[in-house]
Amino acid sequence: MPTIALVDDDRNILTSVSMALEAEGFRTRTYTDGVSALKGLEENPPDMAILDIKMPRMDGMELLRRLRQKSNLPVIFLTSKDDEIDELFGLKMGADDYIRKPFSQRLLVERVKAVLRRAQYRPEQQDEEEGSRVIERGRLVMDPDRHSCTWDGKPVTLTVTEFLILQALAQRPGIVKSRDALMDAAYDDQVYVDDRTIDSHIKRLRKKFKAVDPEFSAIETLYGVGYRFREE
Repeated sequence: MPTIALVDDDRNILTSVSMALEAEGFRTRTYTDGVSALKGLEENPPDMAILDIKMPRMDGMELLRRLRQKSNLPVIFLTSKDDEIDELFGLKMGADDYIRKPFSQRLLVERVKAVLRRAQYRPEQQDEEEGSRVIERGRLVMDPDRHSCTWDGKPVTLTVTEFLILQALAQRPGIVKSRDALMDAAYDDQVYVDDRTIDSHIKRLRKKFKAVDPEFSAIETLYGVGYRFREE
């Protein structure tokens, strides 16, 4: 079963979440601050990490920023009830999902399973003949089996959620995808996200591609409708 790393300075949360996940068959590793977590996650990467935002020594935002320099590890943020700005900022930085405290253990377990399903997604599960092909759209090349993406031959590192959103757009260039359609492509049915979540992922996708090509403009916004991929 997958290994889940839990990072939170509240030992009660570490204990209760560990018990809930282990009851479902997951293995868990726990850390009480970002500094020790960063070392542990780099030396022995888990399958997924659950990070509290507000921690001593190194908070969850900084921990995620450093992780994203080297890793596409799926990440769920734990946020306080009123930390809406932190939630959106976390998504822009590359978190795959977030859960507000206080939360039910059942909800957390379902969110973990949903993100892991997306991380383990294989296109052949949908359509053997169509899905196993590498997607080539102008300067964009995506290989779902290898979770690799390049633009004009340069690698672009994407999170699981970003990859699935871009794949949904690139599969049919020129076709407008509504936010609801992109939610369906990137999120499990049991996970609710709002429009701003998709917008945050799109902004981060554009930022990543503009880092390798400042003129990148292949992801177009149709205000009030959705997004589309324009083959360049």
